[in-house]
Amino acid sequence: MPEPLPRALAQVRGHLLDDAGLVRAVASGRRKGDRPRWRRVELRYVDLRAGRRLQVTAYDETQAHTSNHEVGDEARAAVDAVLEEPFGNWHVDTTTETVQLRVTKKQQALVHTSPREATDPDRSHDRAKDRLLPEDHPVLRALGIADAQGRIKPSRQAKYRQVEEFLRALAAALDDALESGRVRTPSEAEPLQVVDLGCGNAYLTFAAQAWLAGVRGLPVHLVGVDVKPQALEHNTRLAGELGVGDRMTFVAGGIGDVQLDRHPDVVLALHACDTATDDALQRAVEWDAELVLAAPCCHHDISAQLRVNPAPRGYGMLTRDGILRERLADTLTDALRAAILRSSGYRVDVVEFVESKHTPRNTLLRAVRTGRGPDPKAREEYASLVNTWRLRPKLAELLGDRLPR
Repeated sequence: MPEPLPRALAQVRGHLLDDAGLVRAVASGRRKGDRPRWRRVELRYVDLRAGRRLQVTAYDETQAHTSNHEVGDEARAAVDAVLEEPFGNWHVDTTTETVQLRVTKKQQALVHTSPREATDPDRSHDRAKDRLLPEDHPVLRALGIADAQGRIKPSRQAKYRQVEEFLRALAAALDDALESGRVRTPSEAEPLQVVDLGCGNAYLTFAAQAWLAGVRGLPVHLVGVDVKPQALEHNTRLAGELGVGDRMTFVAGGIGDVQLDRHPDVVLALHACDTATDDALQRAVEWDAELVLAAPCCHHDISAQLRVNPAPRGYGMLTRDGILRERLADTLTDALRAAILRSSGYRVDVVEFVESKHTPRNTLLRAVRTGRGPDPKAREEYASLVNTWRLRPKLAELLGDRLPR
């Protein structure tokens, strides 16, 4: 039953200021028509040499910002500052209960309180970094990322970091979509449908299944699509060995050819080469997928067009040298993809999902279907950009009449 938002936030405030009872609190999401300064904020109490402090960790798109506040007036000011941000969701764990608050479109609060097993909070300051999939997880050993002792292989550290950061992006976006109602709550009868297009050896597919089903406890069915028959054989065998063959399906075929019994809720594409990313985004739009996460790979198509098309007057230096032309092609390609998705009714963020030292292909397109019509401004910006540079984006060709004119 909805209740006044100020009253519900006052209840949350009481928990946040309880330095004996608070285990951990997380603020995320956004309210209708507004956006908080931070993507996510976590609060917990830590014990330092100087005494107990409220630790506030605020996350933007690329990093975490941590501050510690003395219990009392300083902590109250920090809590009030976070509560003033227009977050759409609060999840608060205390030593005895869990409180979940969601802000409705009418700016009221839906609050659900449930008991939890009594626990002593971890007040240590230097906690080991939380991992969505711990290093000794069976799926990481099966994928060859970890060794038999459950330690990440030195040669696979970059792959582990990619998988971990991609899962973090999936977790944040999916939590927001579930809590806002954009993605329906899955059930055993209607599990969450996820498709990984261009899955290859399915590192991401298996990691997503392990986290969604094993860690989050969500009913989920995943489909991995790749053109190579050997990928179908390898991935199907591995799913059987891990005991998840009934919850995972692998298909050998092109991204544009795959037919699904049900349209997916979530579409993933990790490093699909060149225009294969466009194929994946086209299918996501055709399926009206609620959530799309795509990390593009090489960008040969636009780069080839820049080689033959004369640059706009005054911009010739950007395309004269090959390395600069390739970097410009990367930027133009993903900017155009984002604009096309916005023109197709999606809210799009273009972010760095893993540090460049782990992979040079570290851009992530995160798109959430809004349910609203196309963004006219995005369409105007798109038209101006393609006309100025005389470009023919592959995604626009693939979508054809589906792209608003």
